[in-house]
Amino acid sequence: MEIKQEQNQRKGAFYVEEEGIRLAELEYSMANENLLIINHTEVDELLKGKNIGKQLVNMAANFARANHYKIFPLCPFANAVMKKRKAAFADVLRDN
Repeated sequence: MEIKQEQNQRKGAFYVEEEGIRLAELEYSMANENLLIINHTEVDELLKGKNIGKQLVNMAANFARANHYKIFPLCPFANAVMKKRKAAFADVLRDN
């Protein structure tokens, strides 16, 4: 399953699409030139249990690493994933 990315100025998304229908999506926005905010994550029932949500969070983290961004996970799901595996995301999590 391929995870794609789109970005339009300060907003973007990582998503999984099949036959033109988005089945999973992580939406983000750029608060400034260094801070990516994860706003929302949603996974269709068809993909539940396949760790797609976690894969979307990992893609966002890898994108942040590649671009030297910090992440503020406003989305409750992304926040829970990142807090549970804090050591794996420590380099990209914004200091509070």
